[in-house]
Amino acid sequence: MTSHTIVARVDRELEPFISMFPRAELNDPITARKNLAELSAKAPAPDIHGMEIEDRTVSATPNVPVRIYRPQGTLGGIVWLHGGGFVMGGLDVEHPWAARIADASNTVVVSVGYRLAPEHRFPAALDDAYAAVLWTAEHAAELGLNPQHIAVGGHAAGAGLAAAVALRARDQRGPTIAFQLLNQPELDDRQETWSARNFTDTPFMTRDKVSASWRHYLGSAAASPYAAPARASDLSGLPPAYIATAEFDPNRDEAIVYAQRLMEAGVPVELHQWRGTFHGSQAVLSADVSQRQIAELGAVLHHALAG
Repeated sequence: MTSHTIVARVDRELEPFISMFPRAELNDPITARKNLAELSAKAPAPDIHGMEIEDRTVSATPNVPVRIYRPQGTLGGIVWLHGGGFVMGGLDVEHPWAARIADASNTVVVSVGYRLAPEHRFPAALDDAYAAVLWTAEHAAELGLNPQHIAVGGHAAGAGLAAAVALRARDQRGPTIAFQLLNQPELDDRQETWSARNFTDTPFMTRDKVSASWRHYLGSAAASPYAAPARASDLSGLPPAYIATAEFDPNRDEAIVYAQRLMEAGVPVELHQWRGTFHGSQAVLSADVSQRQIAELGAVLHHALAG
């Protein structure tokens, strides 16, 4: 399948914006970070009226920076992990999305500035994410949260980290995680699915970019289930999950397979495949499909933590 065929089937409101996305490659991490930061800076500012936003530091080795978003009258909290292929992103880049998740769900969002590869390879990012979950549970009363109503979630690589955190919390009898909100998760380093083999030149995410992401994250180490959750043999006992996929994304099918395996293990799952979208396309806020994606993420999280 050629890229021309793929672009012709992208949602008509998204297609004009494809050229505005940074080049889909991660061979130069410094340049990739700069490009993503520039794209984020162009995004419309989120509505933070009535929302408390505070930067804190989680005591760990090393310490982990977090940014806390507190809307009025919140119901629960989510430890939120940004995307960026394990290589890009941070608290400032993720600010528009963390604020929108908080506003759309009426949920406290603890956005995590985890360490990035290749300077810090696996398990650095996972250790930071898990430290943030431990801290959020320990400080639940201070944050105005019920410790039984804490979720994990994120975009892309961040969603993969969230899935890994859920596995680790289960295996180590860690804090109770009420829900997993996994948006376009990056879960499998093997790249053997149909979408991974065929979507080699899709907008913003290509097979080569995914390969580079895993190469930077893992280095020469073999992937474990905590690095690539799709490798986990046992998915039983994990928190309920919402998994969203983009139609034209190399990572699409690994997320769908993961959702199916969770269901087979007895885990409640909601799976939504968004027609006509590509990886990261919900950054095009003017598109109706993007507005529906963001609203659904908020509504699902709100419902999951309201009980």
